[in-house]
Amino acid sequence: MYKKQLLFILSFSLIIIIGCGSNPKETALKEFINIHVERVKPLFEKANVTYWDAAITGEDSLYHKYSQMELKIRKIYSDSTDFHFLKNLKSSGQIKDPVLARQLNLLLNEYLRNQIEPVLLEKIVTLSAEIEKKFSTFRGTINGEAVTVNEINHILKNETDSKIRKKAWLASKQIGPVVAEDMIRLVKLRNKAAKNLGFDTYHTMALHTSELKIDEINRLFDELYGLTFQSFETLKSELDKKLAAMADIDQNNLKPWHYHDSFFQETPLVYDIDLDTYYRNADIPVLAEKFYAGIGLPIADILENSDLYEKEGKNPHAFCTDIDREGDVRILCNIKPTERWMETMLHESGHGIYDKYQDPDLPFLLREPAHIFTTEAIAMMFGRLSRNGAWMQDMLDLSDTERETIDTVSKKYSRLKQLIFARWAMVMFKFEQELYDNPDQDLNALWWNLKGKYQLLRKPENRNEPDWASKIHFAIAPCYYHNYLLGELLASQLHHCIVHDVLKLEDDKNLSYAGQEEIGQFLKTKVFQKGALYPWNEMIRQATGEPLNPKYFVDQFVK
Repeated sequence: MYKKQLLFILSFSLIIIIGCGSNPKETALKEFINIHVERVKPLFEKANVTYWDAAITGEDSLYHKYSQMELKIRKIYSDSTDFHFLKNLKSSGQIKDPVLARQLNLLLNEYLRNQIEPVLLEKIVTLSAEIEKKFSTFRGTINGEAVTVNEINHILKNETDSKIRKKAWLASKQIGPVVAEDMIRLVKLRNKAAKNLGFDTYHTMALHTSELKIDEINRLFDELYGLTFQSFETLKSELDKKLAAMADIDQNNLKPWHYHDSFFQETPLVYDIDLDTYYRNADIPVLAEKFYAGIGLPIADILENSDLYEKEGKNPHAFCTDIDREGDVRILCNIKPTERWMETMLHESGHGIYDKYQDPDLPFLLREPAHIFTTEAIAMMFGRLSRNGAWMQDMLDLSDTERETIDTVSKKYSRLKQLIFARWAMVMFKFEQELYDNPDQDLNALWWNLKGKYQLLRKPENRNEPDWASKIHFAIAPCYYHNYLLGELLASQLHHCIVHDVLKLEDDKNLSYAGQEEIGQFLKTKVFQKGALYPWNEMIRQATGEPLNPKYFVDQFVK
């Protein structure tokens, strides 16, 4: 997850933009930006530090302090006078300088999403922080004993007794009833704010202000649903046979707890090899540091500022945050020596290099990814390496025989992983869209209907609990999940470009990325250093030669 976007905060350049001549409209905008950043930048940094401290400690006072700081910042962006000033500059047509015009567009989107009546805004921020605190500090129980997320994941990955698996799965859902009513209340508050601004729902507004169109996303996801259905159905049937055999039950009796994570968003490790064994004695951060240094993108300074292992009260998930847009990039993880955490470490470090290696000469407002899904693409592209036999051989000093053994299943793992995640992302996107369309409907039924359609899962008999509410993203990363799937599409497109245009190879057979400095140079110059200077699709076109195209994902994982 990419923490920075969850703040709904922008920081602005202290650099006076030159080249605008004597255009009075552009001069006025320059002055606005320069004055604005002096007000916002210190709050921006303090809020990020406060959130970081809250996430690694779980302290109530810090979560409260963070929510108050976020509220203060969002109130700045809710200033209607400033908003109308910016709208008038836009409508004047006099902002000709492309760098200044790009900043104006981003400013307008940020102000638009915050044109919320102060009392309503305070309610939204406060309630969101309260829900996040509950997620961070809550621990499910098995037989009356509190368990961590890592402990639940370990059971779901390794236990063969269906009764124990069920208890672990149920423990992962115990947070649902604790937060469900608050989540619905938060959805209604967000919808109220969006409708006051002329949008039908908050979901629609969130996509609009992030430069996405809901009709395009729906069309894209519906197309992917059709393209992936047959392949997913075939691979899942094969998977189900293996899971049933492991649990010593009939395939028709498989339940959600027989999969290897609580949402069926990850690939069960059921084939001829357990990849976790290769990482059992590995130092996950050291491997990540060595790899990124080898492609010319060192992360030692990022890891030095990070918090990577479990401790009491700490946020049990993972994220990367850019504290100040000036080099203070940090990663939160809860690492165990497993393939999943190797993937997570590579993923979060991917976010980190995107932040670290942006052009320092860009204005602050533009010193961020072109879009949130473009940084997800980088994170996902590198995260895929944790199951790549050639990469594992290079990084773990494996023999050719070991690499060949991994290769016999890694392609199938990768294909299944992408199909599973694509279908899961569709569940999240469609559910959230329906959630904001009608938060008073039977959400428990909607959740399982969508999981049945997209993931081919059966709802447990007689279950009517808010299992949907156990997904933290609905609270702290609203209307976000589609970015993960868009990121996967772009990751495949970038990979294709790296293979054929950067490394000049005919295919990616035995390609590990390790030690290939050309890859780091390509990403640094064509992606990272561009920041948000261009709209996301223009950046992609410049980097790869064409706009975002799902064909590369389909070619890589579906055909």
